[in-house]
Amino acid sequence: MLLPDPPIRAKERLPDPQLGERKLFPDLRSDVYLNHAAISPPSLHVRHMLDAVPNSFSELGTDAFGVWVAQRNRLRETLAALIGAQSEDIGLVPNTSMGLISIAMCLDWRPGDRILLFEGEFPTNITPWQRAALHFDLKLRMLSLAGFHDRSGSGLEQFEQALQEGCRLVAVSAVQFQTGLAMPLEDMARLCRKYDAMLCVDGIQAVGCLPIDVETMKVDFLVSGSHKWLMGMEGCGFLYIAPERMRQLVPRMAGWLSHEDGLGFLFNGAGHLRYDRPIRQRADWVEVGAQNSIGFAALEASVDLLVDLGITPIYQHIQQWIDQIEPAMLEMGFQSMRHPASHGRSGILSMKTPQSWDLITLFQHLNRHGIAVSTPDGFLRMAPHWPNSLSEVDRVISAVKAFTP
Repeated sequence: MLLPDPPIRAKERLPDPQLGERKLFPDLRSDVYLNHAAISPPSLHVRHMLDAVPNSFSELGTDAFGVWVAQRNRLRETLAALIGAQSEDIGLVPNTSMGLISIAMCLDWRPGDRILLFEGEFPTNITPWQRAALHFDLKLRMLSLAGFHDRSGSGLEQFEQALQEGCRLVAVSAVQFQTGLAMPLEDMARLCRKYDAMLCVDGIQAVGCLPIDVETMKVDFLVSGSHKWLMGMEGCGFLYIAPERMRQLVPRMAGWLSHEDGLGFLFNGAGHLRYDRPIRQRADWVEVGAQNSIGFAALEASVDLLVDLGITPIYQHIQQWIDQIEPAMLEMGFQSMRHPASHGRSGILSMKTPQSWDLITLFQHLNRHGIAVSTPDGFLRMAPHWPNSLSEVDRVISAVKAFTP
C-alpha cells in the first residue's frame, strides 16, 4: 500500500517547550495548574494536530487515511523509545482500561490461577481482573500497600510471601494515584520472575514524568492512557507486551484489523478478500478496527515535546517544585504522603489537611484563587508538570495561608 508523506509536525511551526514556561498554554484559565495527575491541558502543539487531522480529511477524503496510518506507525516507534521497548511490542488502544481488559481477557488462564492486586488501586486496575476471575474461575488476593509506604521494607517481604503461595500475575500501578507512591517495579519484577509470575503495570501516573525502561525492569505488560502525564487527549493510549509473553495470549478479542495484512483487500485489487488470515502475533493485534486518528496525532505531538525536554529533566523539575512547597505545607500542619526516599517519589504530592480543616472547602478556596488541585479519596493532591514555574510555589503557599478553616 502506497502511503502519502506524513503531515508537517506542529513543532516546525510553533515555539519549543521550556521547563517552567507556560507559553504553549495561552488559554489556560487557572493561574497555577496542578492537576496533571487528572487531566492535562493540551499544548498549542497538540491543538495544531487536533486541527490537522480533520483538515486533511476535508482536503483529501479517503486519501488522508494513509497519512494517519503512517503517523501511527511512527508513533509506536516514539512510544517504544519513551519506555525502552521495541516498536513491534507496542499496540495502540483507546484507553488504559481497554489495554488492561485486553490482557485480562486474553491470557491463557487456567482455573484456579491466582492474581495479586493491591488495596487503594484506581478501579481501572481492579475491575478487569475481577471480570477475568469470574469468567475463568481465578482467585484474587488483595495486598496492603502499607509496607511500601513506610521505611520498614516489609512491603517487598510480604509481596514475596504472597508469591511463594502461588501466583500467575501481579497487577500494580507504577504510581499510586492517591498518595503518589512510586512502586519498586524492578524489584517486584525480579521477584515475579523468581516465582514464575507475570507483572502487569498500569503506567498512567508514571509515563511522561518518570523515567521507565520496561526491558531493563523486566516488566511483562504496561498500559497507559495519554491524557495525564503524557499530556495528550482522552480516548487514546498504548499497550506494551514483552515479546516472550505473546505466546501466552489468546486473541479472544479481535477485529478485522487484528489480522495479518488486514487492509490488503481494500487496495490490492480483486481476489484478496479472505477471512482466514491469521491474527497478528504482535502487540498491535489489539488494534481491532478504526483508530482514533485525531487522538493519536495529538499524542505524538505531546510526546515529541516530552522527548525534546527529556524525561529525567522533567522529573527533576517536578521534584524541585515539590521540594519547595512541601516544607511550608508541613509547617501549616499538613501531613505529606510523599515517600521519604527518592525512589518512592513521583510527580504527585498528596497531603492530609490539618484536623480542623475541611478538605472540600479548602479545594473551593484554592479554586477561587486560580489554583487547580484535586481531592482523590480525601487527599489534597498537587501534580505539577514541566510547564509549572517554580515561582508559582509562593502563590500557592499564600493562598493556603489565607484560608480560614
